[in-house]
Amino acid sequence: MPSISSVEAVLSAAEKDSSKLLGLAFGEQRITTPGQYLPRSDAQKEPQISFNVSSGTYIVISLDLDAPFPSLGFLGPILHWIHPGFKPSANTTVTGETVLTTSAPFVANYIGPAPPPGSSPHRYVFLLYEQPDSFDVEKYAPKNGKPVGNWQRIRSPVRLQSQNFLYQRCASTAALRSPIVGPAYQSVFNRNNLQRRNASAATAAAVLEAAASNPDGLTQEAIIDNLDPAEAIRLSSLRNIGIAAHIDSGKTTCTERVLFYTGRINAIHEVRGRDSVGAKMDSMDLEREKGITIQSAATFCDWVKKGEDGKEEKYHINLIDTPGHIDFTIEVERALRVLDGAVMILCAVSGVQSQTITVDRQMRRYNVPRISFVNKMDRMGANPFKAVEQINTKLKIPAAAVQVPIGAEDEFEGVVDLIRMKSIYNEGPSGENIVIKDEIPEKVKSVVEERRRMLIETLADVDDEIAELFLEETEPTEQQLKAAIRRATIGLKFTPVFMGSALANKSVQPMLDGVIDYLPNPSEVENLALDRKRDEASVKLVPYNSQPFVGLAFKLEESNFGQLTYIRVYQGTLRKGANVFNARNNKKVKVPRIVRMHSNEMEEVSEIGAGEICAVFGVDCASGDTFTDGQLGYTMTSMFVPEPVISLSIKPKNNKDSANFSKAMARFQREDPTFRVSYNAESEETLISGMGELHLDIYIERMRREYRVDCVTGPPQVAYRETIGNRVEFDHLLKKQSGGPGEYARVVGWMEPTGKLADNKFEEQIVGGSISEKFLFACEKGFNLACEKGPLIGHKVLGTRMVINDGATHMTDSSEMSFKNATQQAFRKAFMESNPSVLEPMMKIVVTAPGEFQGDVISLLNKRNATINDTETGVDEFSVYADCSLNGMFGFSTHLRAATQGKGEFTMEFSHYEKAQPQLQKELIQKYLKAQADRHKK
Repeated sequence: MPSISSVEAVLSAAEKDSSKLLGLAFGEQRITTPGQYLPRSDAQKEPQISFNVSSGTYIVISLDLDAPFPSLGFLGPILHWIHPGFKPSANTTVTGETVLTTSAPFVANYIGPAPPPGSSPHRYVFLLYEQPDSFDVEKYAPKNGKPVGNWQRIRSPVRLQSQNFLYQRCASTAALRSPIVGPAYQSVFNRNNLQRRNASAATAAAVLEAAASNPDGLTQEAIIDNLDPAEAIRLSSLRNIGIAAHIDSGKTTCTERVLFYTGRINAIHEVRGRDSVGAKMDSMDLEREKGITIQSAATFCDWVKKGEDGKEEKYHINLIDTPGHIDFTIEVERALRVLDGAVMILCAVSGVQSQTITVDRQMRRYNVPRISFVNKMDRMGANPFKAVEQINTKLKIPAAAVQVPIGAEDEFEGVVDLIRMKSIYNEGPSGENIVIKDEIPEKVKSVVEERRRMLIETLADVDDEIAELFLEETEPTEQQLKAAIRRATIGLKFTPVFMGSALANKSVQPMLDGVIDYLPNPSEVENLALDRKRDEASVKLVPYNSQPFVGLAFKLEESNFGQLTYIRVYQGTLRKGANVFNARNNKKVKVPRIVRMHSNEMEEVSEIGAGEICAVFGVDCASGDTFTDGQLGYTMTSMFVPEPVISLSIKPKNNKDSANFSKAMARFQREDPTFRVSYNAESEETLISGMGELHLDIYIERMRREYRVDCVTGPPQVAYRETIGNRVEFDHLLKKQSGGPGEYARVVGWMEPTGKLADNKFEEQIVGGSISEKFLFACEKGFNLACEKGPLIGHKVLGTRMVINDGATHMTDSSEMSFKNATQQAFRKAFMESNPSVLEPMMKIVVTAPGEFQGDVISLLNKRNATINDTETGVDEFSVYADCSLNGMFGFSTHLRAATQGKGEFTMEFSHYEKAQPQLQKELIQKYLKAQADRHKK
């Protein structure tokens, strides 16, 4: 048994000669020279383990093994998970591919070179320190003789940077995880303070180097393992989440309860401003009047989670509430771009709806893990397990309920937790008190048993540990189930489904516990950037406060104090008064103020660390810009921005309002990338374009309210497209020579469809240099310009490929302008000879209405030449899924209200482009030609 003096001696040795230490180890003898080993002092036949607990944190183990330890030199401090009561059998061998494992959350740093091969058994001594409770040991056990998990982690590039980094990392590991030491240890630990700080800086530098040089080899486990202990605690208690769903699924109502139960607001208010106040997150008057969320709103709160032992742990949650209407889909896009996890809310009656599918697609685009919450369990016709089934079948993601409702509709009382097998109820005027009972109501026992079995079976399909237990017919423990759900959820393989009713104040708190238990903290999420100094090679961002700053501006908003820019900090620290650089234009700007947002309220802070979300004033930028502190040439990919599908001509009713009209247009464009403003020189009109009628109506109304500008709008204009018909060859010569500088350019090649109505393609297949490189660049520019305005009806061109394989130049008269113009002329001529077509946008339509109106709704869609794809009939209502041209949907909402007595609703989103009907094409072409002729007469 080592004594205190021997512990002190080893710590002292670490301080004096850390260059030779890979960790801390000690025993009755101390290793002093390479090759030395500790012989076993007796002839025991069985290995023995003795241990001593010091101050409740450090555990010293002296372990005798019957097999020699392999030599890995300075490249391998080998981690072992050894329980103090574990006795390996006499034939236990320890090799480079084997890790001794038990369920104890301890890690040992081994020091000491290997004994000579073939020597007799030896004694090895370890110093162990406790890891967090969430440390999962079992997943690092070797599988099929191959090392996994931590064995790979310690051999990652971070650990192999250099011997210098390695010894600093390992020496600092034991020192940084400082226990509450007794007086005998205190002086030694004080002497190690400077060494620990230096080691931490060296660790951060090595991680940054590995993040840039080998991002694939730097695992999130290695990043977490090298975190400063204080930072590890901060990040592990942080969650960045969003709430997303189909319109009217209860997102804002749910968010209101979250804010109330976390103590962020003192009273619950409902949407639509029914109590003259309105929900906290709907800060715009328009949102409260219409009962819909128009802009995403950010807030933050602290949730105190109670464990089984009654211990309380505080977690910090950054929360973004998003709109549900498809017209405001950009708000969901930019929120999910910067969030680490999400809560997907579904209606217990309607299940998976059209916008749910869109939200799922957006979550997949940004690899956002999600938990699901089936809301409105108190509504007539609530069927939560239908929603669970639809997540599996429609969204194609494995899902299983982790709760079973106790009753439904008017009899909804609470839920049964399938993991703890306990009943959970809400009590109090606003459901603020949680009551947990061991008894499960008799009426749901059979359902509980069946759904728990289904949960385990679903997890067995996505998690190896549960699969092994399932095959062994062993019932998993609560801890094993939670760990498996967390692994599978973060790994995007599974979504746990919670149930409740936000409006009835029931079962929202257990969903909050699920956010903590199953969604990742910022250090567990991989975030990549592009290094412009290395040809935009991928680099991994590391959530260390000590690293150079990298942040992404994801949302702009005008306030009374100027432009407010929302920023997610991915790396480093953003400080008030600091200078940051915009990676898009390399402009340096100073950050005058940093605030944390609570809907439309602000809380000023002096700095924000890695993994956090904040807003800053006085930073001129665009949505999607990357900011750095200038040390790194990093830029991040922006969010996906869908193309507008509808346009309106617009002008102020009074000319004196022109200045405010221009200000409003500039602001709305800056804030919303899907809102576009353009000027049509032919018609001399200003056009606004957006995602739908509601989208544009909202901005017109905001202009009236916020800028006092009344506008006159024209009829809606559809964003048509043009496409080539057949392959056409061309040989076009542009020649203007009348004395002085002339124009000369000849281009030869062909045009053809790309096969998909997507992007256009330009290729050059020049042999022999008949056209120089700079002129070919001008040809490509001419092609792109021609595609912006097609010759058929003046709209953009899709799905067209142009190949130039020959041409000619003139010594003096050829220029880039000549070849650009020649290419445009060749394009127009060949395009018109190819039997081109007009394309119109097709929309996905979902109409929901009471069952008695099904015939009227079907008739309404047929009149608009819609293609009905599917119908679903529920208890009281039905849903129709159809495709219809956008042109045929104008005015549909008015007719739907009339046909269903105001009880029907519909959603619409862009699907694809399709050839327009011949009659429509003819009308559009004639209208365009007439407009061109009228313009030439002027």
